[in-house]
Formats: sequence, structure tokens, C-alpha cells
Amino acid sequence: MRLSRYFMPILKENPKEAEIVSHRLMLRAGMIRQQSQGIYSWLPLGKRVLDKVNNIIREEQNRAGAIELSMPTLQSAELWQESGRYDAYGKEMLRIKDRQDRPMLYGPTNEEMVTDIFRSYVKSYKSLPLNLYHIQLKFRDEIRPRFGTMRSREFMMKDAYSFDLTREGAEHSYKKMFTAYLRTFDRLGLRAIPMRADTGPIGGDLSHEFIILADTGESEVYSHKDFVDFDIPAVDTDFDDVAGLDAIFKKWTSVYAATSEMHDEAAFNAIPESDRLSARGIEVGHIFYFGTKYSEPMGARVQGPDGKEHPVHMGSYGIGPTRLVPAIIEASHDENGIIWPDSVAPFDAIVINMKAGDAACDAACETIYAALSNAGKDVLYDDTDDRAGTKFATADLIGIPLQIIAGPRAVANGEVEVKDRKTGARETMTIEAAINKLLG
Repeated sequence: MRLSRYFMPILKENPKEAEIVSHRLMLRAGMIRQQSQGIYSWLPLGKRVLDKVNNIIREEQNRAGAIELSMPTLQSAELWQESGRYDAYGKEMLRIKDRQDRPMLYGPTNEEMVTDIFRSYVKSYKSLPLNLYHIQLKFRDEIRPRFGTMRSREFMMKDAYSFDLTREGAEHSYKKMFTAYLRTFDRLGLRAIPMRADTGPIGGDLSHEFIILADTGESEVYSHKDFVDFDIPAVDTDFDDVAGLDAIFKKWTSVYAATSEMHDEAAFNAIPESDRLSARGIEVGHIFYFGTKYSEPMGARVQGPDGKEHPVHMGSYGIGPTRLVPAIIEASHDENGIIWPDSVAPFDAIVINMKAGDAACDAACETIYAALSNAGKDVLYDDTDDRAGTKFATADLIGIPLQIIAGPRAVANGEVEVKDRKTGARETMTIEAAINKLLG
């Protein structure tokens, strides 16, 4: 992508409305634009990152055996009246009526709808276990949307819903998602700590929030420092291995970790002081087991091996991609801008032409750009006639992992400079070596 032809509206000044680092940097880097209170457009640079986050989430959900579908954003109120949540949910639900005066709602979550889909087609325990997921925009009319897409009214969620014959089976499904979440956040460059949490309006009696530590976190969290060194489950984890997943779950829940709502001061104080961790945290995922809360009132039953009908045991598992993007920025930035992990960076590298219009610089940049692009790398080519300082500031602000800098003096020697955005390390090398470094 040539920067001269790309849509990336950089802001030079810090936006006054931005209270936290991620909101400020996302606006300055031209990733998002607020359309109304708590509702944002994702501009091209931001959407590239969001798509990469969604791809990683999708890969790990698939690896754990979940199956993707797509459900509508508008839902019939009848389903929610059936479950008993329509009147109980509160003012966060956007209630509307269609032209036939039928009550509808803009879905804040999908437990009712997925239960309706399940009960329409699944009749036997032989079709279980089943886990269905989707990635979709949702709406909750937050009383105080803030922090950009960290807490917005319209947001994107990955929701997965598991169905099992027994509680034992449902707990195994819960541990599948628990393990998948550990892998997902690690691939996104985050260390997420699973913490006991309140089930809230979703319901149930087993729940964990996945929290990343950040000074701008909305709540106080408490945990043992051992979490920092726990190994992430491997790529070849067998999600059908009941004992193996149980061991992973027990390890990651073996030491104290809780959000402020579930905090036990006495239990926390029993930890040696040197091992206590008290910090601010950002929730990036939440999983629930809620048993038959929805299947009982909505008649989601299957025939068991005993020939009798049984209400299925369910769980739900959420990750907010539009929340994850600012969370990654909160965890990875410096005074100059964003530092993207390689896995979600909008581009793999940026080629900076220090003297656009100079025949030698143009030729060198075109060679590098073509070689990397043809090899399948996502490359942004800064071919603008901006000043050097502006080019460097832009490259640092948008956080692309590697910068390839082509100036007249270096190019005359057949060389370019390669800068690592995270470490700041610079290395002069031949054009061929720079290409090979990116391809390697």
C-alpha cells in the first residue's frame, strides 16, 4: 500500500476528548472516528488491526472445536420474554418496534437466540457436545460510554455458546474455552490472568474474567505473582483430553486471583507479601457456565441415553475485539506512539523513502516494496514528499514493527537502514539483506 494513496488521517495534536493513552493514539493514528456518543467508525488502519485480532480469535475457537455461524443483530422480544430477561435486563437494552408494532431489540448478547436455534434442530444427546460461535456487532446503551472503543455503546463481540447433556460435560466445554482463551491472548501479545468473577445478568455459578494489567484499568484486581511465569498451553493441546484440560485449568486456578467484586481480603493477605499483586486491570474476556438457566424456560431439551428428555447444560464465552485493540495499545506503547505485536500489526513493515523523487531512492524503495509485496508481506510504502521528521513521527505513531529507511547517502552505497520499532535498534544493511530479513 502506497501511503500517498492510502486513507490514514493523522492528527498532529492530542484530541481533547481522549482520556487514556489508547483512545488518544487511536484517534491520532487515524484508526477510528467517533460518529456519535460511544459509536465509532473503524477507519482503514484500525480495521486492518481489528481483522487480524478477529482472525486469531477465530483460529483458536476453531482449534478448540467451536463452529462459526452468524446471527442477526436485531432480535425479537418474544425470545427474551420467554427466557424472562426482557424486563429484567435494564435500560442498557435498546428496545424498538418495527412497522407492525412488534417489539424488537438490538441484541446486547445472544443466549436466547442461539438457544432457539439449538432447540429447533438438536434432539438427541448424540449431537452433543456442541459449541456455536459468532463475531458480531452488539449494542448496550451504556450510561457513560468512555475511553474510546474500550467502553463504547456499539461494540464487536465474539460469543461462543456450548451445549452439553450433563454438568460434567459442560465443565469440560468450559475448560476448552478457558484454555483457548489463554492461547488467544498470548498470540495477541498479552498476558491475561483468569480471575474469579461475578456472573452478572448472564447468570450461572461459574465464571472467570480474563484480565490484563494496565494502569488505566477500570477496576482493582488482586492475584498471586506466579501467574506471570505460567506456561501457555501448546499449539498441539488436545481439546478432547479431559484429564489434560483439567490439569491446565487446575494449574491456572491454583493460586489466588479475583476481581474487586469477588475479592477475599483474608485469602489475599494469606499470600506472602512479596508474592501479592494488586493492580488495575482491563477485562478482555469473560466466560460463564450457567447450566439450564435458558434451556429450562425455553424448552431446549435432548433425548438422553436413558430415552428421557433432559434440559441441556449451557455456557457462554465472550471476547470483545473492539475492546482488545485499545487494550493491546495500553499494554504496548511509548511516548512516540503505538508498538504493535507482530501478530496484529496493520502492516509487517513500512518502507520510508527519505527523498521521494530522487531516482536512486525511488528505485531502491520500489525494489524493496515489490519484493516484499510479491512474497505476501503487508507493506506500507511512505512515498510522500513530507519532511523526514514527519515521516519518522508517523512511522513511530502507527507502530509498524519494522521500518526500512532509504536515504540518498545509504542508497548510494547500496544500503538501507532497518529500525526495530519496539527496541529502537537500528542496523545498516544491503538492500538484499533487508529484504531477506523481512522474508526470513
